[in-house]
Amino acid sequence: MIEQVLNRKNLYKAYRQVVLNKGSGGVDGMEVSELFSFLESNRNKIATSILTHKYVPKPIRGVEIPKNNGKTRMLGVPTVVDRWLQQAVSQVLMTKYELTFEDHSYGFRPEKNLQQAVTQALKYINDGKQDIVDIDLKGFFDEVDHSVMLELIYQRVKCPTTLRLIRKWLRAPIQINGKLHKRRKGVPQGSPLSPLLSNILLDVLDKELERRNLSYVRYADDFSIYTKSTEEAKKVGNGIYLFLRDKLRLPINREKSGIRKPSDFELLGHAFTPMYQNGAKDKYQLVVKRSGWVTLKRKLKQISKKTNPYSFEERLRRLAEVWRGWINNYRLANMIAKLTSLDKWLRNRLRYCIWHDWKKPERKRKNLIRLGVSKGRAYAFSRTRKGGWAVAQSPILLTTITLSRLRRKGYESMLSYYQKSKPIFQ
Repeated sequence: MIEQVLNRKNLYKAYRQVVLNKGSGGVDGMEVSELFSFLESNRNKIATSILTHKYVPKPIRGVEIPKNNGKTRMLGVPTVVDRWLQQAVSQVLMTKYELTFEDHSYGFRPEKNLQQAVTQALKYINDGKQDIVDIDLKGFFDEVDHSVMLELIYQRVKCPTTLRLIRKWLRAPIQINGKLHKRRKGVPQGSPLSPLLSNILLDVLDKELERRNLSYVRYADDFSIYTKSTEEAKKVGNGIYLFLRDKLRLPINREKSGIRKPSDFELLGHAFTPMYQNGAKDKYQLVVKRSGWVTLKRKLKQISKKTNPYSFEERLRRLAEVWRGWINNYRLANMIAKLTSLDKWLRNRLRYCIWHDWKKPERKRKNLIRLGVSKGRAYAFSRTRKGGWAVAQSPILLTTITLSRLRRKGYESMLSYYQKSKPIFQ
């Protein structure tokens, strides 16, 4: 298999993917932009060191990133060269595993996505499977047992050189605040290999769930099982807990795991809320969970701060980058009312930015006249004692910086984008 990994076409494909993914440098400080010139001089030397079993990966750079709940998650950033090699190995491994993965595994796979996972969960719930076994794997990426992982890969990959290389990456130390720490378990999040390795390990769980003829959804380490009664859910939950503990050596987070009803269950940022017809509960629909809205509004608020030195066009571009990605992620959820309200709030933030940029009263007066306000009213408006936020919501700007004028400057509402991107058939 190592010949396939080191094949020129495979290595070039891996290089292009690493460049596309961007990302910061590792412990050696090399950036993605420097990779091409480095490989031109050193590619053959690296390939020889791998074939002679002399290649030693650099330590992983540990980076803490904030989570929505105020805590942090540790990411492991390999060097650019190690990311390139891991990508090359991942591409070859994928060809050996992808066709054997189960249909209800949706994470980090070609032609599979988050929307398919939540759609399948909604289908189970609306089919009457409303006692949900929600299992949270405790620090999954930190708890993966290396011996179990390598044994699973060995069952399909008999190449000792490739296995040795994967083992070295798994055992590479992590550098945190300048100190190296040994790693004897876990798959570092942030490496090109980690999504595939997590699927290889948890495919054993998928096959067990299939063997038991259970209805489930799995997206990476996030999985849930759908049953028709509380008794069945308890039996299934206890059985899967023992399987994870004894077979895969993975602990579960007891505090975050349990049996849920749809109304108090969340999946991949989505919640489930009942729809009523003639006063009776009919079906469930997808909505965005509250923390998702809080995160979006916080990001929009940061970009639309009046003190940020952006041009109006640059501000619109930065805002669109945030909300388009967010809406694409949640496009199956029902959010017309909330987007309508959020659009109104954001337009007023933009008006506030414009008012702030006009600064002095005389400039405000002249701009208001250009926008069609009479001279007398423009003078009065420009000398108002109202604060900027109050002005943004008052007739001073609502009747001058209108929606049509904002659109001519490149503004697009989140609601209109959502309505265009929402699938007709679900």
